[in-house]
Amino acid sequence: MKSNTRSLRALKGVRPIVCLTAYDAITARIAEAGGADLILVGDSVGNTVLGMPDTVSVTLDMMIHHSAAVARAKPETIIVGDLPFGLAHDSFPKLLGYCRRFLQEGGVKAVKIEGGVALAPAVARLIDAGIPVMGHVGMLPQRVHSAGYRRRGLTPADQRQLLIDAQSIDAAGAFAMVVECVDETFVPQITAAVKCPTIGIGSGRGCDGQILVIHDLLGFTIEPPPFARPEANLHRDAVAAVKRWAAKVRSKKSR
Repeated sequence: MKSNTRSLRALKGVRPIVCLTAYDAITARIAEAGGADLILVGDSVGNTVLGMPDTVSVTLDMMIHHSAAVARAKPETIIVGDLPFGLAHDSFPKLLGYCRRFLQEGGVKAVKIEGGVALAPAVARLIDAGIPVMGHVGMLPQRVHSAGYRRRGLTPADQRQLLIDAQSIDAAGAFAMVVECVDETFVPQITAAVKCPTIGIGSGRGCDGQILVIHDLLGFTIEPPPFARPEANLHRDAVAAVKRWAAKVRSKKSR
């Protein structure tokens, strides 16, 4: 039976939730066969696959293209699409249109939106329109040009803001929320303060689940972030395989 946002939300307090990114049919099949509960088509496709310096240049058309590729793998796992830079702050009719395209053309079952209390009303309206929403609080990669990449929750004032953001998105009806790069000693307070599952990345073990970029997990990334501990080294293995094949070609031993 296919997973859905309600069944995933119900896992809070039952068992840890396993989430991975995927950007095409191949990585989607790997994520599902490996046991992921949720596949995120992340805007991290920009710097992971497309050679961009960050996620800001990723467009909605790009995200729909990669989401559709993931959907064609027909995973039973929930597919969530990352709403790209700036779109969540557009007028609600336009925002609804972006999300509708994501579901209708991209084949996702929900959208992920970065932001806190300021976006809670829009999140509530999207959910009322039948579009499940996954929140994202803490360090927000889409704000790299204004806030940079920095760990959150290190001061009492920032901790208070994080709680406000998380509780606002939770109250708006999000079925889960990513908590990125938040001080691991503070994260349990966020998890306890919201009813939906918290999915951590670079935030320690105090969340209800974890998410990781699949290329970081598999060792395709040459310089993974410090919190990512690869379970394989497929970049090394792939290079070695190409070298073996190239040697066979040059020695005329390959067909």
